[in-house]
Amino acid sequence: MENHILKIIVRKYGGSSVSDLSKIKKIAKKIAEVADKNTGVAVVVSAMGKTTNQIIEMAKKISDDPPRREMDMLLSTGERITMSLLSMALSKLGVDSISLTGSQCGIITDDRHNNARIIEVRPFRVQDEIAKGKVVVVGGFQGVSYKRDITTLGRGGSDTTAIALAAALNAEKCEIYSDIDGVYTADPALVSEAKHLPEISYQHMQEMSTNGAIVLNSQAVQFAKEKNIAIYTRSTFKPGNETIIR
Repeated sequence: MENHILKIIVRKYGGSSVSDLSKIKKIAKKIAEVADKNTGVAVVVSAMGKTTNQIIEMAKKISDDPPRREMDMLLSTGERITMSLLSMALSKLGVDSISLTGSQCGIITDDRHNNARIIEVRPFRVQDEIAKGKVVVVGGFQGVSYKRDITTLGRGGSDTTAIALAAALNAEKCEIYSDIDGVYTADPALVSEAKHLPEISYQHMQEMSTNGAIVLNSQAVQFAKEKNIAIYTRSTFKPGNETIIR
């Protein structure tokens, strides 16, 4: 018998949050705490730590100018490793879970390899799995072109995946977890007087992203703005502050 899910939340965990196996296990516990009969959960994950950089270095040792299509095939493996491991960790905790690639989630993009844009999201498979009571773990940063080729979404693409998925699922909210507890007036690692911002508008966040702030990428914020999705940016392992973008 299928569950009647009352609300859906989408969570995204960045590379620093899933950089080793112990962190992946901790995140599985955090997800297990929120997934219940009334709450459907889709989790978007990045590649573990520096995996993407290591993959790029490997490719450069083969070719100075590797074909962009083949780079996308290669780069998409990083997120697949994380999503499979997190799904295994959830299963070990007794949480019914399934991992899906961007293409299996119905994330359709144009055919610009290495920097594709999402054209539409057809989330039928994700909805079916959530309706069966499963936590769906999604490989971020990737989709499939209308030519059925694997594509990647460029830097910060996992944020775009999470927000686009949240919009397609009519999610209650989209939570972005990383190693910083929200948005500051400047980089707190460089500027000691930087102030934490509890709330910020889409437009202000886009301006900051365009000027080099690394909290969220500009396309992700544009998606949220168009679909009116509230984004909560939080620290994965140091709860406390958060910034709401709406």
